[in-house]
Amino acid sequence: MFQDDTISAVATAIGEGGIGIIRLSGPESVAIADKLFLGSNGLKATMVDSHRIYYGSIIDPDAGFTVDEVLLLVMKAPRSYTREDVVEIHCHGGPVPLRKILELTLKLGARLAEPGEFTKRAFLNGRLDLTQAEAVIDIIRAKTDASLKLAVNHLSGQLSEVIHTIRDSALEMIAHLEAAIDFPEDDIEEVTSQQVDDQIIPLLAKLDHLLATAQTGRILREGLQTVIIGKPNVGKSSLLNALLREKRAIVTDIPGTTRDIIEEYVNIRGIPLKIVDTAGIRETEDIVEQLGVQRAREFVDKADLILLLLDSSSPLSEEDKQVLELLAGRQALVLINKTDLPQKLDMSAILQYSKEYQLLRISVQDGSGMDALEEAIVERVYSGQVTQSEGAYVTNVRHVALLRQAYQHLEEARSTIAMNMPPDCIVVDLRAAWEKLGEITGDTAGEDLLDQIFSRFCIGK
Repeated sequence: MFQDDTISAVATAIGEGGIGIIRLSGPESVAIADKLFLGSNGLKATMVDSHRIYYGSIIDPDAGFTVDEVLLLVMKAPRSYTREDVVEIHCHGGPVPLRKILELTLKLGARLAEPGEFTKRAFLNGRLDLTQAEAVIDIIRAKTDASLKLAVNHLSGQLSEVIHTIRDSALEMIAHLEAAIDFPEDDIEEVTSQQVDDQIIPLLAKLDHLLATAQTGRILREGLQTVIIGKPNVGKSSLLNALLREKRAIVTDIPGTTRDIIEEYVNIRGIPLKIVDTAGIRETEDIVEQLGVQRAREFVDKADLILLLLDSSSPLSEEDKQVLELLAGRQALVLINKTDLPQKLDMSAILQYSKEYQLLRISVQDGSGMDALEEAIVERVYSGQVTQSEGAYVTNVRHVALLRQAYQHLEEARSTIAMNMPPDCIVVDLRAAWEKLGEITGDTAGEDLLDQIFSRFCIGK
């Protein structure tokens, strides 16, 4: 499905840099570059070898002046990212040369690429399926080594392979059932309903396994929404600084220093934590601090994990009790901080509020207990269901929804069999599951869905 027109865009980030890249893709890419490029040895773009880099200049064909010194790379179809003719012009990374060269390519007949259009063409031309195309943006946005590895695994097709295996099994069942329905007089081996039911069971197990990775996969992709809460001056900002290994938040002995929300990404053994340092939760007459406390309570409601700090060197206060009451029904770790000081906190009083929560003794001041805290966070994320070496994680909310729908349709197929319904009714359920799985890989995805997915990409990718 090669496109008729040629697109062009800046493929590198906006701003100043050592190198900037203008990328063209489409049938006129080389011809447009030929009107602009003059190699140091006199070669034009139509004369160069594919997949070799040539040094030269970009010349404005109307004004005749040199815009910039560049490197030219021509990649002839189908051996390119889009499987079309692709040209990359590597110039200096300032906004002026990039803009000028882009304008010249548009003036000579290219069209400005839409967001994600290069990757969309790669998908439409069969180089990538939809899960691999979505993995491209995950690679760009990866925040830790673990999230990068996960995205690269998806780009290499690990998730696609599992989905295709399940789809192929479903299609095989559909084909046998339809053949028996359409050609009853022919000598076709009849597939019994019980055989179909037996074949559906392992497919459900595979979908179950994929869905079990969804929570961990989402966290590795987007980050674990983590909120630090506690009464004022308990060490919340100090904990944030310790996890970041830098002084990001202001730390003083004055209660109420943090009045607004501070958000940062923290890498905990490959797990990205989107960590929020909140205002100390207490009753206050200060209007600004009141707003900070209100926002802290709102973040608690949305958090994947709560880190609640208590002060080991102080008795349990009413403010502490108010904060402990916020944990009800939530994922939380209770951290007993300032263990380097003489203990005055009554641990039995804490257990009345937090029997089901893991308690860890730490000292942000001297670093004790921080390794145990990191280990507890890692254990929470992987939760014994999947391992860090797992290949086919589900990371995308869209994928999760479609997997659940496919699972439901397979369950309905089993119910249809149990009710002794005719084979064509079983086929309806199996085909519905097959189509939902196809939406994940893009085999049965509509144009509206594709537009929605690729619109999230940056221009030039």
